[in-house]
Amino acid sequence: MKAVLNAGAAAALAILGLTQTGVAHAQSYPAKPIRLIVPFAAGGTTDIVGRAVSDALGRELGQPVVVENRGGGGGAIGADALAKAAPDGYTLGIATVSTMATNPATNPKNPYDPLKDFSPITNLVNVPNVLTVNPKVPAKNLKEFIALVKSNPGKYSYASAGKGSISHLDGELFKYMTKTDMVHIPYRGSGPALNDTLAGQVNAQFDNLPSSMPFIQSEKLRALAVAAPKRVEGLPNVPTFAEEGMKDMNNMAWYGLVAPAGTPAAIVTRVHDAAVKALQDPNVKKRLHDAGAYPDGNTPQQYSAQIKRELELRKKIAVDQNITLE
Repeated sequence: MKAVLNAGAAAALAILGLTQTGVAHAQSYPAKPIRLIVPFAAGGTTDIVGRAVSDALGRELGQPVVVENRGGGGGAIGADALAKAAPDGYTLGIATVSTMATNPATNPKNPYDPLKDFSPITNLVNVPNVLTVNPKVPAKNLKEFIALVKSNPGKYSYASAGKGSISHLDGELFKYMTKTDMVHIPYRGSGPALNDTLAGQVNAQFDNLPSSMPFIQSEKLRALAVAAPKRVEGLPNVPTFAEEGMKDMNNMAWYGLVAPAGTPAAIVTRVHDAAVKALQDPNVKKRLHDAGAYPDGNTPQQYSAQIKRELELRKKIAVDQNITLE
């Protein structure tokens, strides 16, 4: 009778996509600190989101969540490291539009499959994108900037978080739509790119709003347009790209939590529930809100569908605009 009951329990777990081993691991999980791979350098939006959530996530899980920055390759280096990590719940990562969509869509040598090599957990936040310029650039708004760049082909430069990143793809799409020629300067993340834009080494930057927001508010950068459904609270005078007639550039970015493929479903559920609670922490909510990020916390299934939609969109843009990284 005992063997029959055990077999029946195993069958029930199988229906739920679980195993007895997976449940046992989940019951004792986590028993040690968890590594959170941020696939960009410190100081950028990915890092801001990862660090804003990590402490609260660790409190909910009962173990420290330690951020590890693995920048380079438009996020591909860090994402590949996560894909190759043991699927035991002790290595998690921040997924971005760059790592899950733009890099795979434009780079034929991308080392991982965004749909097969990861277990989606939840989308943490949605974030507007922004085009900024150094205040020394003689353009007060988007129309003036387009006219300036168009009349000076190859003279002006823009910074991105790396080849294949969302900021790179946005820059190339901007050039295509405006029929302008700017020099692309890739970095290992938004943080290093911001430093050179602030210093005037680069004229402009396509970035996610949280990392640029404090410098816009202190007038060390001039925001020309944001990619968002409506104007951003705190930047009422900055129009959206849609308002400026550039609807194709008006897509928000997102930052989610993923694990390596094969991570037990029970552990994915455990981390998901902890992440949702972490996003409800008042300090986390304030920190994200002040940075211009909007908390989400959808289900693993919803986040998986979101990643697929984004990948399809970015593939279409890459094909339509003939954007390929070799």
